[in-house]
Amino acid sequence: MNILITGASSGIGKQLALDYQKLGHSVWGQGRNQQRLQELAEQGITPLQVELGELEQVRSSFADLPAMDLIVLCAGNCEYLDPQRFDAKLFERVWQSNVLTIANCLDALWGDLKPGSQLALVGSLAHLLPFSQAGAYGSSKAAVHYLTQALGTDLGDKQVSVHCIQPGFVKTPLTDKNNFAMPSIISPEQASQAIIKGLNKGKTVINFPSLFSGFLHILNCLPYRWQQNICRRLAHKEGA
Repeated sequence: MNILITGASSGIGKQLALDYQKLGHSVWGQGRNQQRLQELAEQGITPLQVELGELEQVRSSFADLPAMDLIVLCAGNCEYLDPQRFDAKLFERVWQSNVLTIANCLDALWGDLKPGSQLALVGSLAHLLPFSQAGAYGSSKAAVHYLTQALGTDLGDKQVSVHCIQPGFVKTPLTDKNNFAMPSIISPEQASQAIIKGLNKGKTVINFPSLFSGFLHILNCLPYRWQQNICRRLAHKEGA
C-alpha cells in the first residue's frame, strides 16, 4: 500500500509510520523538522517537509504524490486555556494545528482520493467531557469528530472509507508537558497497534485504550451539569 501520514516526525505519527514501513508498505511521512525527517528517511520512509498551515505549500508538495491507499492526518497540537482569562490567540493556534491543517490537506488530496482507499483523521477522547482548561483542544477535536462523520457521508459515493481515531493519553513529547495525572496512559507502540488493528477491521471510530474509552463514554451519557461538576472537581483535585 501507499500510505501518507502527517505529523510523522514524532509521537503517534512517527510510530505509525515506522510500523507500516516494517510491514512492507510504501510510507510518506510529513513533518516540519528536517533532522527528524532525516531520521525517518534512514528507516526507509519518504520524508515530506511541509508546513501544513500554508495551503499553497501543501498543494505544491502533495501534487506529485501517487494516489494513496491510506491517508492518516495525524498532525496536531495541544495548549490549555487559563481559566482566569480567555486567550483568543491560543485558541486560534490550537484550531489552526488541529482543524485547519486537516482542511488544507483535504483540499490538496481531494481529487486524488481513489475508490477503496481509507482516510483517517486523528481526534481525541477529550471531546467527550468538558474538561477544565481544554476549551480550545477539546472543541477542536470535537470538530474533527464531526468532520469525519460528514466526510463519510460525502465520500461514500466515491467508495472512500473515513475513520476517526480517538486516543486517550499516549506518552509523547506533547503529553510529557502535562503536569496532571493521565489515567491509562499507553505507549506510542500500543497506540500504533490499536490504530493499525482498527483500520484493518474497517472501524469507523477507533477508540483506545478500551477501558478508559468506555469509562468516558459512560460519563458522556450523564446530564451536562453532572459532567461539568465532575470535571470541576477533577480540576480542583489536581490543583490541590
